[in-house]
Amino acid sequence: MKITIVCANGRAGKLILEEAVNRGHEVTAIVRNNRDLPDTVNIIEKDLFDITLNDVKSSNVVINAFGAWTEETLPSLPAATKHLSDILSGSDIRLLVVGGAGSLYVNPEHTLCVEDGPDFPDIFKPVSAAHGETLRALRVRNDVLWTYLSPAGDFQADGIRSGKYILGGEELTLNSKGESVISYADYAIAMVDEAENGNYIQKRFSVVADY
Repeated sequence: MKITIVCANGRAGKLILEEAVNRGHEVTAIVRNNRDLPDTVNIIEKDLFDITLNDVKSSNVVINAFGAWTEETLPSLPAATKHLSDILSGSDIRLLVVGGAGSLYVNPEHTLCVEDGPDFPDIFKPVSAAHGETLRALRVRNDVLWTYLSPAGDFQADGIRSGKYILGGEELTLNSKGESVISYADYAIAMVDEAENGNYIQKRFSVVADY
């Protein structure tokens, strides 16, 4: 399988790349600057917003691992996915997006989200809002084979790679310990599983650690 990873040297992108390479996929990394990427991948040095269909036309899947945290960069979260959606519009190339957890629902009616809770930290609200905007924009894109993968509430960059996870849907899912947690490494496993299987086309799903 041919997989292109956008922002492949970020914290999530690097682990997704490693997972895909270890499974024997042909991987292309699109990065602004090549920092310690393995020689086993194809590398395109280009700004995300300069990516064209020609750059990804041989791919089966494009994974958007772009991340943003600052006030200045947060508008680029939905803009990045829109740009990739626009260039993939009408094609059979699937777009997988590294999403957020704040938009996961916490009631069966799907009227309340994690980010609406009184204990949701203020510091994460701008990031959650940007991820939510991205998801809402994808939901109306019938011209793109998109998938949005939300992590658990506690998304741990340095967490262990257990090799196991529990699939969830639109609602916040807890594991057997009553926790909503997953490592970046286990999230990467779930992302590459979805790249291979295509079970959630034009849908959002979520994952939580199975430990």
